[in-house]
Amino acid sequence: MKHYIWALLWALVILVLCSLPSAATDSVPKFPGIDKLVHAGFFFVFTVLLYYGAIRRSGTSAPSWGISIKVIVFSSLFALFTEYLQWKIFTYRSAEAWDLFADAVGTGMGVFAYLLLHNTYGVNANTNEHIRK
Repeated sequence: MKHYIWALLWALVILVLCSLPSAATDSVPKFPGIDKLVHAGFFFVFTVLLYYGAIRRSGTSAPSWGISIKVIVFSSLFALFTEYLQWKIFTYRSAEAWDLFADAVGTGMGVFAYLLLHNTYGVNANTNEHIRK
């Protein structure tokens, strides 16, 4: 569990920010679509931190379908959970299918970043040495 501390902390940040009333962010400049961009950003970071934890836990940086499937499933379940909370608990917020789509896009971006970096760098997970291939 210690390997996933950053992902857990980020999940807590997401939960706190998703529970805030919309009025709490009235002073923040907005443009159309910023909500979806924020959702994608939240889940991009969350996915990258899940991969980081999985790499540290396994002790290898070798790409793994098993790790990727677990990360995608867990990130997707967390996205569903946040929308469920906005629908049933934080009723002053709105649950939207497009938010789930933005969460999925952010997760996909995190998966893409993981795969891209594994094709570019060799990483020794035990020493954090990065070797350009």
